[in-house]
Amino acid sequence: MTKILITAAGSYGDIAPYTGLGARLRAAGHEVALATHDSYATLVRAAGLEFRRLPADPRTRRTATEPGRPSSPGGNRDLMRQAAAFIRELGTGLADAAREDTGLLLLSATTAPLGHHLAEARGIPFLDLPLVPGAPTGDFAPVVSGGRSLGRWGNRAAGRLSLRVIDRLYADATRELRARLGLPPATPRTVRRRAEAAGRPVLHGFSEVLVPRPTDWRPGLDIVGNWWPWHAPDDRLPPVVEDFLAAGPPPVFVGFGSMAGGAGERLSALAAAALRRAKVRGILQSGWAGLSAGHPSTDADLLTIGEVPHALLFPRMAAVVHHCGAGTAAAGVRAGVPTIPVPVTADQPFWAARLAALGVATAPIPFKELSGDRAVARLSHALTQATEAPARRDHALAAAHRLATEDGATEVLKTVEHLTAAEHPPA
Repeated sequence: MTKILITAAGSYGDIAPYTGLGARLRAAGHEVALATHDSYATLVRAAGLEFRRLPADPRTRRTATEPGRPSSPGGNRDLMRQAAAFIRELGTGLADAAREDTGLLLLSATTAPLGHHLAEARGIPFLDLPLVPGAPTGDFAPVVSGGRSLGRWGNRAAGRLSLRVIDRLYADATRELRARLGLPPATPRTVRRRAEAAGRPVLHGFSEVLVPRPTDWRPGLDIVGNWWPWHAPDDRLPPVVEDFLAAGPPPVFVGFGSMAGGAGERLSALAAAALRRAKVRGILQSGWAGLSAGHPSTDADLLTIGEVPHALLFPRMAAVVHHCGAGTAAAGVRAGVPTIPVPVTADQPFWAARLAALGVATAPIPFKELSGDRAVARLSHALTQATEAPARRDHALAAAHRLATEDGATEVLKTVEHLTAAEHPPA
């Protein structure tokens, strides 16, 4: 039995997959804690994991320039400053999360550049578990570049530049954390290159159904399949949702997760109008945007819901409209239903393009274009394409069957047990 600490930071989609992974490790006999923000304490404890607090909770740090809101002319610079401040605050709490008896660190993409210093100072083995591809490759451009290929040379160059940008974001936090841990000064780039040179394993928590392993990645960079958010085996959809599903044909899900804060009224009206024009029923998930279909008596073909496991809801849908975060994109594929991608920012255009290339999604509608006089017509047309094209649903079902053969959490467990056996060989 190993005392394992998982660290993850960000929004729901950055945290929830690690609850399922942690539950799998716990079922194998390990003692598992998950360090993350206060907003997810209930989620962590429900999965049977110990909760440890990390600062910088995004639910309490949202600002006027958050993704999905218009930014000022200096918006990119503002976002970089905000990201660096988020990381510095995160670094102040990360060292406190690891106890003296921690035997293994499992690190998300956001926490890994900080966790490596903690592992060095405490002599704790670690394993990086990102949810998106981060290592440069000629096969595709960096996930934050919008999903458009720049050619093999251009893709690799952009990938290296992306890593340097990340190094810059972590520079202040690295300096402060290393000083606190009593480590000699070292830049994020130096520490990153040291880990790369050591050839340490990195297990990526997504499926090759969506992203085949790049041909030019070094050995040890592996794609193992998704680890899914935990939910109780006896979980059921709320009665109000079951009643709505029973009252008519399968509806379309519309939700933007942690995106589009403050745009709920406009998006709700747009979604309702598009659903009516496409002659389909709809379920609107409130999320951070605050989507709402209004009072049920106003339109019996629309329903507003809060947090519901995608694993239970998506298979009951005719199609799903969402922002294409990594976890939501994978959940749609897993459910075998077509997607209408509305990517907002960061890696979302990348996943939207992957879904479309796989044939399980309509052409992406960038969020910034989901406004103006033609927005309702454009979304309505996509809804009709998604719900009335048998070939797209066939592609979705075929992808779901492939995804069902994968077990990412068990692949992580195998590597965890290999690492811990190497650290503590039998006497």
